[in-house]
Amino acid sequence: MAKGRRKKAPEEHENHERWLVSYADFITLLFAFFVVMYSVSTINEGKYRVLSNTLDQAFSFPESGLDPIQIGEISRQSDPIPAVFPTENSPQELNEKLEKLNESQQQQQDQLSTISTQVKEMLSPYIDQELIEVRRDDLWLKIEMKSSLLFASGSAKLAGDAIPVLRKISEIFRPLPNTIHVEGYTDDRPILTPEFPSNWELSAGRAASVVSQLVKEGVGAARMAAIGYGEHHPVADNRLEEGREKNRRVVLVVLAQSASRFKLDQSGQENLAVPEAKISNTADPHAAAGRPQ
Repeated sequence: MAKGRRKKAPEEHENHERWLVSYADFITLLFAFFVVMYSVSTINEGKYRVLSNTLDQAFSFPESGLDPIQIGEISRQSDPIPAVFPTENSPQELNEKLEKLNESQQQQQDQLSTISTQVKEMLSPYIDQELIEVRRDDLWLKIEMKSSLLFASGSAKLAGDAIPVLRKISEIFRPLPNTIHVEGYTDDRPILTPEFPSNWELSAGRAASVVSQLVKEGVGAARMAAIGYGEHHPVADNRLEEGREKNRRVVLVVLAQSASRFKLDQSGQENLAVPEAKISNTADPHAAAGRPQ
């Protein structure tokens, strides 16, 4: 054999059982998985029963069609079990109250209809001249008067021709218990004077003048309110002179008795005792200078 020749390395022994290590790891993981699944699926029976009973008591109601099983003697009570509905709300009494309500509403409508007829007959000359318009609703009666019939331009002082008109109206209003609102309106032309800085003051002043005159004629002050709407709530186009003339108006609103917010006091009796006629007078800070209305 030649000198310097290397020896052949011995062959390594092949291990045919290496798969057992992976198999053992797999079995261990599988066992751990089933242990976790079993622990999750296990229920505390005691706590489950408590929760179940609580939910049954909260959301379950006995069926009215089933009779309970009586065990032992029936306990007699001296006081009877109260009815579900009080006797005052029985169907018969509810129908009676509804009939009374309908009858009261019908009486109020008939009353407004009678007042409307009287006003139209008494003020027919002014209605024919289209200076006054009368309209009726189920809850109120409106008497709309043009400002030119009552006031001079830019003034809240009643004209001489306005006194006879208001005197005739007061003859109808004097014996009535109804609440009366006197509403003043102007057109959109601004006004700026020492007496009336804006249309709010002018419309409220005109409404207050009408209320004061009605009080002088014997109409109860506690039943009236003076309200100024200024140029708001127009009924015609302010770009036309004819429309502006329609917007300058005073409206007397006679409310049905049930429509008054002072109708009932704490005892349920009618209470219309208001200290004095209310005057709504709110200035408009954005009003610009201009000619009077």
